[in-house]
Amino acid sequence: MHEVSLELISVGPGAMLSTGQLYRRIEMTAVGVDVGKATLDVAIEGVAKVTRFANSAAGIRKLVRRLDDVADARIVVEATGGYEDALLEACCDAGLWVARINPRQARDFARATGELAKTDAIDAACCA
Repeated sequence: MHEVSLELISVGPGAMLSTGQLYRRIEMTAVGVDVGKATLDVAIEGVAKVTRFANSAAGIRKLVRRLDDVADARIVVEATGGYEDALLEACCDAGLWVARINPRQARDFARATGELAKTDAIDAACCA
């Protein structure tokens, strides 16, 4: 079960937005990471269980190895005042697609989907 999005790959000169555009289909697997001072809770689309890794050099290495096995992973990480920096750097070094998001907006999104409880596992799953 992959998310599917369309990516604009070409627009002809002078083309209007509604015409002359070529798109290609991109399949991706959403990965949400809730970052804490000591732990990283990881939710992977299509996997029922949220997995916890240590927010340490060794834990991040294990997480990156796990994410290398995920087809076309799109990793979303909540900004947490710097606790996410080592993870972001490791993902970039490994060539993984990763984005840092505003935690308030992630929480608002979860609330909009009807998720009123707040736990690290729920936060990770809402990011995925």
